[in-house]
Amino acid sequence: MFQTFRKHFADHLAERTTRRSRLVSKDGHCNIELGHVDGKNRLAFLSDIWTTFLDMRWRYKMTIFNVVFLGSWFIFAVFYYVIAYVHGDLLEFDPPQNHTPCVLNVFGVTSAFLFSIETQMTIGYGYRCITPECGIAVFIVVVQTIVGTFINAFICGIMVAKLARPIKRTKTISFSKTAVISNLEGKLCLFIRVANLRKSLLINNYVYGKLLKTTVTPEGETIVLDQVNIDFVVDAGKENMFFICPLTLFHVIDSSSPFFDMSMDTLAQQEFELVVFLDGIMESTSTCCQVRTSYLPKEIQWGYRFAPIASKSKQGKYSVDFANFNKTIAVPTPHCAFCFLDEKGHREEPKKGYDNAAFQHSTETPMDDTKM
Repeated sequence: MFQTFRKHFADHLAERTTRRSRLVSKDGHCNIELGHVDGKNRLAFLSDIWTTFLDMRWRYKMTIFNVVFLGSWFIFAVFYYVIAYVHGDLLEFDPPQNHTPCVLNVFGVTSAFLFSIETQMTIGYGYRCITPECGIAVFIVVVQTIVGTFINAFICGIMVAKLARPIKRTKTISFSKTAVISNLEGKLCLFIRVANLRKSLLINNYVYGKLLKTTVTPEGETIVLDQVNIDFVVDAGKENMFFICPLTLFHVIDSSSPFFDMSMDTLAQQEFELVVFLDGIMESTSTCCQVRTSYLPKEIQWGYRFAPIASKSKQGKYSVDFANFNKTIAVPTPHCAFCFLDEKGHREEPKKGYDNAAFQHSTETPMDDTKM
């Protein structure tokens, strides 16, 4: 039992370390820290207060909302209490029977606070109400009503926008946990599987990738996050995909691919991060959204392919088995891209005999007879 717990704890630590080393997490969040931001740039967040609130976490958002409501109720309650105090409406002044208060039934701080809540939230129980005795009290009621309307409109708008953000739609777009490398129609390709978990479609889809790695330029400059474009396609093209069922995206590993110089043995020793993007428009709201995920070298399996996931029953009904979504199957695959092209060239090269009918094709490099 202790060994099992130790293994689980070690796996948890390894997963946390891997998560910290990513620029983009598996669920699409960017792991980057902005340091030494000057005060002038920080003030820009206040000028764009709407986006600042939208990006804020729910716990901070709810705390600020509660503070704003309670603060506005208390501030206007103080105004009503001061008006009642100056006008002599409080019970401690023992007002006469024919005395007309500015606000009926406001005799202290608590009753002033309750009247402030009723005014701003338009509850209107009828027990406490304003009278035309004091013009300043009428003015404060008008001001609180306007302020309360703005606060309610802003907070309701933030709530609706936060719940309807396109990033929530990305939670139902799933990428495979690993990528695989194998053959496809005479080409060595890297494959990634993506699925839409909702029946509502994403339209105008566009998929692409970025290979992030550290490179050194010929001038000696070190680029920490050098970005190399990675083209991903499906059988019908990389744009306007019919994303109704899980799709397998593939990248052809040719001489222009950054994976061309890698092999099965050296892949795990590489230091890079493959970030895959899927841009689309939600059919239900016509809102743009982007789904992101990333793959480290240890999450790329060389010599595997994805297990079949879609099937058709005898009744003609299509079904998708998500139990095989991340399942891979080992298949014969060349050791490297050079090996793949070399074997392909030898298979396609004709075996000619020229002068000797008994000539046997040989893969050995011919010797130069002119060399002394």
